[in-house]
Amino acid sequence: MTRAILTLNAGSSSLKLGLFDESLAPLATAHVDRLGAPEASLKLTDAEGRKLPSEGFSADDFATHTLALRSALSAFRADLPGLEITGIGHRIVHGGIQHAEPEPVTEVLMDHLERLTPFAPLHQPHNLAGVRAAIEAFPGVANIACFDTAFHRGHPFVEDTYALPRSYYEKGVRRYGFHGLSYAYIDGVLAAEEPELRAGRVVVAHLGSGASICAIRNGQSIACTMGFSTLSGLPMGTRAGELDAGVVLYLMDQEKMDAAEITELLFKRSGLWGMSGVSNDMRTLVASKEPHAREAIDYFCHRVSREIASLGAAMGGLDALIFCGGVGENSALVREDVCATLGWAGVEIDSEANAAHAREISTGRVAVRVIPTNEEIVIARAAKSALKM
Repeated sequence: MTRAILTLNAGSSSLKLGLFDESLAPLATAHVDRLGAPEASLKLTDAEGRKLPSEGFSADDFATHTLALRSALSAFRADLPGLEITGIGHRIVHGGIQHAEPEPVTEVLMDHLERLTPFAPLHQPHNLAGVRAAIEAFPGVANIACFDTAFHRGHPFVEDTYALPRSYYEKGVRRYGFHGLSYAYIDGVLAAEEPELRAGRVVVAHLGSGASICAIRNGQSIACTMGFSTLSGLPMGTRAGELDAGVVLYLMDQEKMDAAEITELLFKRSGLWGMSGVSNDMRTLVASKEPHAREAIDYFCHRVSREIASLGAAMGGLDALIFCGGVGENSALVREDVCATLGWAGVEIDSEANAAHAREISTGRVAVRVIPTNEEIVIARAAKSALKM
């Protein structure tokens, strides 16, 4: 029998699962893509990243989070006979003001998290759908909620507020920050491998389809480019990022767009996709000959450089810059372009090391690293700790 901790990261059109034994050694991962669509598919890999058989499924098997979870688990069991799930950890995008530490899922907690849906309307409902699917699939097994906002609790007030009447701050209209599980992982790597660097002024750039940057000193988040929602800060695959609020007023007043239409525009039709008209995928844009594709890349890199500089200002300087996330880890072009404009801050990199995706790519005063992130192991650790396993 294989006793394992299961991790779930449920999105609107995807479901990511990780399996870890009780010593937290990885066993396997599963990724259901295009959930609910005719093109839905399952990718299964073992602990070494080798692809495992996942045939025999149809799109109907991935029509909902519950069905996708059942299908992925049946594929796991085919490779791991006698699999027993002893605990389940979930990525929850928004924990609000009250929820900072991982905690067991209860009806009361689910009610609290449901109320936070207006703060993360495109993420929270799907995260909670994953929790419900797990409860249905494993009655009696403890579920642990891990919050993407938790790492950023404790920001200085000036990084936590907006210049609105104080009553809105008290209602929860404030800067929360996201991608906290990723930042917690990177911080843990630095604590274990480069503690002197961790104690300094570190900026971590989590660059992917969703993107943000965080200033961290000695394990404490100082500031984050994402604020009230996952829409703010950097341009992303399909999200606009930084935007003058007056643009939203213009869209309402002059374009006569309602909230649903503006949400669709800013979350799903903007960013790299909207600017380029080609793709929301950085790899496709880099390979494209379309001029708008290059303009989208240039804008993305420009905004990343500006935000790194602003976060350095929030800490009074910069000692280390870490790239992670799908784009941060795999796009040498993006890293090169971003660092090229930060020489004044002491950021200089070796082009050959960067092209080879080496871990250490810096030649200047500021240490520049490329460190693959791992949100799943952070969730698994939290689940094990909360369950006192």
